[in-house]
Amino acid sequence: MPYRAIVGALLLLICGVARAEPISYSRDVQPIFTEKCVACHACYDSPCQLNLGSGEGVGRGATKLPVYDGGRTKAQATTRLFFDAHGTAAWQRKGFYSVLDGQGGQAALLARMLELGQKTPLEPNAKLPESIALGIARQNQCPLPGEFDAYAAKHPREGMPLAVTGLTTHEYQTLQRWLAAGASVDEQALLPSAAESAQIEQWEKLLNAPGAREDLVARWLYEHLFLAHLYFEGGEPGHFFQLVRSRTPSGQPIDLIATRRPNDDPGSQFYYRLWPIQGVIVHKTHITYPLGAKKLARVQELFYGGDWQVDASPGYGPQRRANPFETFAAIPAKARYQFMLDNAEYFVRTFIRGPVCRGQIATDVIRDNFWVMFQAPEHDLYITDGNYRAEVTPMLALPGQIDDLSGVLGLWHSYRDKRNEYEELRLDAYADAAPPSWSHIWAGNDNALLSIFRQFDSASVRKGLIGEIPQTLWWLDYPLLERTYYQLVVNFDVYGNVSHQAQTRLYFDLIRNGAEQNFLRLMPADSREAILSDWYQNSGKVKMWMDYQGIDDDSPTGLKLAGPNPKSTFAAALAERYASINARPDPINRCQAGACYRANIAKPLQDAEQALSRLTNKPAAGLKVITQLPEATLLRVELPDGKLEIYSLLRNRAHSNVAFMLGEELRYQPGLDTVTVYPGVLSSYPNFIFNLQVDEVPDFVFAMEQAKDAAAFEQLVQRWGVRRSHPEFWRYFHDLSGYIRDTEPEEAGVLDMNRYENL
Repeated sequence: MPYRAIVGALLLLICGVARAEPISYSRDVQPIFTEKCVACHACYDSPCQLNLGSGEGVGRGATKLPVYDGGRTKAQATTRLFFDAHGTAAWQRKGFYSVLDGQGGQAALLARMLELGQKTPLEPNAKLPESIALGIARQNQCPLPGEFDAYAAKHPREGMPLAVTGLTTHEYQTLQRWLAAGASVDEQALLPSAAESAQIEQWEKLLNAPGAREDLVARWLYEHLFLAHLYFEGGEPGHFFQLVRSRTPSGQPIDLIATRRPNDDPGSQFYYRLWPIQGVIVHKTHITYPLGAKKLARVQELFYGGDWQVDASPGYGPQRRANPFETFAAIPAKARYQFMLDNAEYFVRTFIRGPVCRGQIATDVIRDNFWVMFQAPEHDLYITDGNYRAEVTPMLALPGQIDDLSGVLGLWHSYRDKRNEYEELRLDAYADAAPPSWSHIWAGNDNALLSIFRQFDSASVRKGLIGEIPQTLWWLDYPLLERTYYQLVVNFDVYGNVSHQAQTRLYFDLIRNGAEQNFLRLMPADSREAILSDWYQNSGKVKMWMDYQGIDDDSPTGLKLAGPNPKSTFAAALAERYASINARPDPINRCQAGACYRANIAKPLQDAEQALSRLTNKPAAGLKVITQLPEATLLRVELPDGKLEIYSLLRNRAHSNVAFMLGEELRYQPGLDTVTVYPGVLSSYPNFIFNLQVDEVPDFVFAMEQAKDAAAFEQLVQRWGVRRSHPEFWRYFHDLSGYIRDTEPEEAGVLDMNRYENL
C-alpha cells in the first residue's frame, strides 16, 4: 500500500475513534456552559432558576417560580442549590422540571432551545430588535416541554443563548450530541488539597471546641462568615469553602443542616464544618475571606485573650435574631467590633453585593457614590462605656422577624421609635464625650477607607477612596455596622414576603441616616444643618420631620476645617492623612498639580488616563453624553504589546434625597449626574463594553465630549462599541474577568450579563 494511503487510512481510523469517543460533561460540556451560559444562568436571579454552573444545577432543571418577587404575600420555600435538595427527583418534588429529558417523542427542552437559537443568528454587531425584552425586569417565560412549540411560535428570535452571539458550530454539535446520548453527568466533586485539609482540621477544631464560651464564639463567627467564600494560605487556585452546620463531626461526610437563616435553630446536635464550594465561581456571589495561621491566632487573641464567662446559652428564636447585641452580650464588644474591622471590606460587601441588593427598591436607599469610614473602637462609647452599653442594647433590636402583613405598619413604627429613642440617648452621650478628632477615625489597615457605587439596581464596594469627593459620607460605629450586617445579611430572607422585605428596606433607611448623622459630628457645628439640608432636599425634609431623630448642631468638633466648604476640606485632608492605607489612590478623578494619571504605568496609558480624566467632575448638564451612558460601562483598552487595561466608567445618578422606598424618579436630578473613571472592573454587572486601542482613547474622549444627543452617541457605539451581537462578544466579555484573575486572582469569577444593554 502506498505511504500516503497508509497515512490516510490511519487518519481516518483516528478520526473515527475520536468521533466515537463519548462526550464528557466535565471535559466537554461544562466549559461551554461556563463560556456561553453561566453569565446569565447562575445564582438566585438565574432565568427560570436554571443554574448551569454545575452538573447539580443542570440536573435540577427549571421552574416557573422566581426567587426575587417583591410582591408575594407569603414566604415561599427555599430552593438553594446544593442546600435544599439533592438529585433530580428531589428537585422535581419541589416543582422543578427537566430540561435534559426528551418527552413525547420530542428532543430535550434544552436541545430545542439551543436549536431555536441556532436557527436565528444575529446580524453582526447590530442593535437587537426592540421586541426582545432584556434586563432583570424581563418576564421570564420558562415554558414546560409541552409548551415549547407555542413559545417558539411567539418568540422565534428568543432561543438560547438569548439575544447574544450564540454557540459556534462545534459547541452546538457537542451539546446536541451530549443531549441525544442521554446527557450523562460525570462531574467530580471538588476536594481540598492536603495543605487545605490540614488547615480545615485546625479551624474545625477551634469552632467545635467544648465549653460554653467556645460555643458562643463559634456561633458568632458562623453567623458572620456563613456567606463568605473562604480560601486558605497556600491553598489551590480556585478552591473556596463555606462554613456550614452539619449533623456529622469532622472526619465524616458532611450532612448539611439547611435552615432558612443562619441564626435559626438547627434542631439537633451539630458541628461546624468547612465545605468545598462546588460549581463555577461567579463574581456577583464571590465575597471572599482569607483564612490562615495569622487569622487563627487573631481569633484566639481577640476572643480568648480576656477573662470573660458565659452564664447560659442564649438559645434561638425571633428575639435572639432580632437583637444580636443581647444574644452575644457575653462576648466582649471590642472583640466583636475589631474582628469586623479587620476585614471591613468583606462585611460591607456582604450587604452591598449580597442577596438583599438586587433590584431598584433594594438599592435606592443609598446614594450612587459615597465613602465609608469607621469609628475607632477606643472612641466608640458602646465599646468603652459598660453602663451606656447596657442602657442602649435593648433599643438596638431589628425588625423583620414577624412577616404578618396586617401588622407591618405598626411594627415599623415600633422599631422606628425605638431606634430614635436610641439616637436621642446616643446624641446626649456623645455630646458629653470628647469632641471627635482624627484619632477617632479608625486607621488600622487598608480596610479603613471604602468606596461604594450604586449602579441603579446593584451595587459594589472597593477599598480606598475612589472618585470625586462625594455628596455624602458614612461614619460607622459598632452598633451601626453590626445592625446593618444582621438586618441585610443574617436576618434577610430572599424568599420572604413583602412585609419582611419592606421592614428590611425601611430600617436600612434609618441605618443610613444614622451613619450620615454620625459623620456630621466631624463637621463644624454651624455647618451641619446646611450639609444635612443638602442631603435631604425637597421631600427629604418631610422624611426628616416624620422619621428621623434631630442632629446635634451644638457640640464642637475636634477637627480644624478651614474654608467655606468643610466637607471638601475634610475629604482632602482625609486622603492626605490616610495616604499610607488608602488602597486605591485616584489621580484620574482627583488630579494633583495637573497630573491625572498613575505614575507607575507606561507613557501611552498615562496619556490615555490624562484624556479620560476630562470626563470626570462634570455634571451631565455640561457633559451631555452622560445622559446616554448606562450605569457601568467598561473600556477594554489594548496596548501595542497585546496587553489589556480595563477601565470602569460608572454613571453616578443624582437625587434630591434617597429617603423613600418608592418614587425614585420623582427625586432624580439628571442634570447633576457625573461619571467616575477608574482602572479595573468595578461592577459584577457590565452594562456595555467599548473596545479601544490605547492611542484611540483621546479620540474616544473627544467624541464623548462632542456627543450632545442620542444620534451622536450611536456613532460612538458603532465605531467602538461591543454589542451583544458582536462576533467577538464572548472573548471581549470574558476578558473582563480575565483581567480580575490577573490583577486580583482570589476575586475572579464569571461576570453577569443580565444587565448588558442593547445600545
